[in-house]
Amino acid sequence: MSTLYLAAGINHFVQPKFYLRIIPPIFKNKERINQLSGAAEIILAIGLITPLQSYAAWGIILLLITVFPANIYHLQQKGAGMKVPIWVLWLRLPLQLVLIWWAYLYT
Repeated sequence: MSTLYLAAGINHFVQPKFYLRIIPPIFKNKERINQLSGAAEIILAIGLITPLQSYAAWGIILLLITVFPANIYHLQQKGAGMKVPIWVLWLRLPLQLVLIWWAYLYT
């Protein structure tokens, strides 16, 4: 789990355009939101392999809930110009629940 969130967090800085496209327009300063969410994923990923594991897992749960609107927006925008099959975007929504459950196992 730590590796997954570490890679995702780093990817926010390596490929920011992907994340910027799926942040709903209601949110201002998309660049800052992308940087903060990427940094949060990196910090929480590291936290998962420390004695603070339980706190990091709760942080991941909160993060997953917080970024859920981006997943819905990505679906509403039919991939936001990216070549992502619609079924993948639909599958991503319940996958959030699986990821939340997985994180909960670390609390």
